[in-house]
Amino acid sequence: MLLKALIFKKNELWVLDQRLLPHQEEWLCCSDATRVAKVIRDMAVRGAPAIGVAAAYGYLLGAHRGCEEGRVLTPEALRPVYDELAAARPTAVNLVWALDRMVACLANCAGLDAESSLQRLADEASAIESEDVESNLAMGQYGSALIEPGQWVLTHCNTGALATAGQGTALGVVRDAWSAGRLEGVYVDETRPWLQGARLTAWELAQEGIPYRLICDSAAASVLASGRVGCVLVGADRIAANGDTANKIGTYSLAVLARHHGVKFMVVAPRSTIDRDCADGRSIEIEHRPADEVRSLAGRPVAPTDAPVENPAFDVTPAALIDALVTEAGVVQRPDRGGIARLFE
Repeated sequence: MLLKALIFKKNELWVLDQRLLPHQEEWLCCSDATRVAKVIRDMAVRGAPAIGVAAAYGYLLGAHRGCEEGRVLTPEALRPVYDELAAARPTAVNLVWALDRMVACLANCAGLDAESSLQRLADEASAIESEDVESNLAMGQYGSALIEPGQWVLTHCNTGALATAGQGTALGVVRDAWSAGRLEGVYVDETRPWLQGARLTAWELAQEGIPYRLICDSAAASVLASGRVGCVLVGADRIAANGDTANKIGTYSLAVLARHHGVKFMVVAPRSTIDRDCADGRSIEIEHRPADEVRSLAGRPVAPTDAPVENPAFDVTPAALIDALVTEAGVVQRPDRGGIARLFE
């Protein structure tokens, strides 16, 4: 049975606190949009698709609160809810994509009573979640077919069930490739500073019995030079119209290393991660996070308390370094502006 990152029931969003995994399992209850924005901002829930689903339910909770306070349910009335949720994580485009779907749904409810409007919003949020489950399955099949049998893959950050509503993006490909007998195992980057690889990806793989080896981020070059790795598999938080891809910090360096060692570099993400209004990677806003995330490790100080820090949460990999983009609509080899556009035809 797949893990779940979040569950919506009885007008409450329950979020598995990923900051405590793998040693402690605790669920956080969100009954309003402000609380949802906080768990997104504080990384209790993370992964672009999961953030989008959480934001959709957050907007629904905001609509419920507005109704309780006697406000008319219109996109204008709920604009503060939209803005609060959208500001929680600025790089992951799935967040705004999901919110825009909820706004469009509410706009189409003009003339309906509050109860009917709330039901339509609930249906839309549920559809966003269900579509993510289905797209994960499609990406897994498309990506698995690209894995050369008998080799290992290398992953970065966490792109599994904890990052989505379904089986995962890049880790969904791993699951399907393993089931098909095409995979020997997985090298897992620890992924500083939040250690999503060490804490989350390793945990997911262990639960499914998929062989893996956890490595320090700085060991990736040596592993790729060994010849054992047939493919680097990563997810994405925002993909520009030309194929430039923003993902967890450290992804760009992996792409450079993969190209140098002749290893395939594959991005796996749903079309909702593609921002067609973003011309290229230079237009992607990169989130910068608190300095203490770098000064400490698992909550314990490892650097001088006043050490100056630069802590970008993401970097941008140029499309020229990407061998394949896998989406639920198919695969784009050597993604460029034309290939991205064809995904939406």
